[in-house]
Amino acid sequence: RMNIGQVLECHLGMIARALGFWVASPVFDGANEEIIFRKSREAGLSEDGKIKLCDGRTGEPFDNEVVVGYVYMMKLAHLVDDKIHARSIGPYSLVTQQPLGGKAQFGGQRFGEMEVWALEAYGAAYTLQEILTVKSDDVVGRLKTYESIVKGENIPEPGVPESFKVLIKELQSLCLDVRVLSEDDVDVEIKEEDGNLNEEEKARELGFDIPTFPRPQKAGAEMDDEPGEEEEDEEDIAF
Repeated sequence: RMNIGQVLECHLGMIARALGFWVASPVFDGANEEIIFRKSREAGLSEDGKIKLCDGRTGEPFDNEVVVGYVYMMKLAHLVDDKIHARSIGPYSLVTQQPLGGKAQFGGQRFGEMEVWALEAYGAAYTLQEILTVKSDDVVGRLKTYESIVKGENIPEPGVPESFKVLIKELQSLCLDVRVLSEDDVDVEIKEEDGNLNEEEKARELGFDIPTFPRPQKAGAEMDDEPGEEEEDEEDIAF
């Protein structure tokens, strides 16, 4: 990435070693080029910080001089065990009904704008439709899909994503008259039901064992329960 500061640190490190002092160069308030040039001359180094190097295989000098110096390196602790994550079922956002994000919340993978463009360019219409509806925030559609899989039937057409309903409500809150029309210019009624409640009732009717997940705790929330004691808080339907 654009770590321009490392270039200055490289020169300052070489100067500090030659003159025998420590350097502190804060961001936006550190050594500028003029100071580096002056200190380079004091240390008997070239102003540009470049040194002639030789090829270790042949012993011949390189055509161009190379910047040489001392850089302070910080170790990054990135381990696979801390990053690997997968989700099959899990919690959903209460507003958008989309899966939560991040490993800590047992979230799903974000499928952003550019990923959508990639599938559009590839012509994967049905895969894209599935990702944007029943695998995300089509509350009714994902239950019907689950029902179809359990019963061994064909998966029905997806419904209206919850995020589309949220968008309509936001536009209506700006006093805009937003209507959804069919191909025949007929008003389409979009139901404003509580998807979570209907999911739970429908699941009980069908005899499905839909696993539930506790809501993720907010950062800084105090843990009052004793270790090993089960929480009895309200849980979200998620599958």
